[in-house]
Amino acid sequence: MPLLRSLAIAAAAAGSLIPAASAGPVVCRTSIEAPLDGSPLVEVSRCGPVTTTPELMEQRFFSYTAPYARGVSVVNQITDVLGIAMGGREGNRVMGLGFPDQTIVWDGSAVENTYQVLLDQQSTPLPWRTADVSNGFCQGLPQGGCSNLSAPVRGLW
Repeated sequence: MPLLRSLAIAAAAAGSLIPAASAGPVVCRTSIEAPLDGSPLVEVSRCGPVTTTPELMEQRFFSYTAPYARGVSVVNQITDVLGIAMGGREGNRVMGLGFPDQTIVWDGSAVENTYQVLLDQQSTPLPWRTADVSNGFCQGLPQGGCSNLSAPVRGLW
């Protein structure tokens, strides 16, 4: 009985040291891969957490600089004077050496690069190309449009 009690106390103490885990949605991708040693094909699944666009932009925005409310703490004021960049949403991650004006530039670059990647993901890599269409204004409106309609010109594809 004393052994069970000591195990329960040890588990409770260890539980306070272990950070709490949070569950969220994940995306799993499965692929079929061939091992290097010539064995039969293997099905490999890789899972990762789902990050929404607003969450991603907020992470990038606070990459190198803490939010204002967190950044006015005594620790952050001392690290600002020493030129140590404290980033993250909580303002508790050491990101490198840089004064506040430099960390603002770094955050801006991170947001700009993320924005460009998001725009590239939303647009097609090739421009749309279509055949030319006559505009109907080669003579003017009173004359009734174009009298010599030529064949449409094919697009560049």
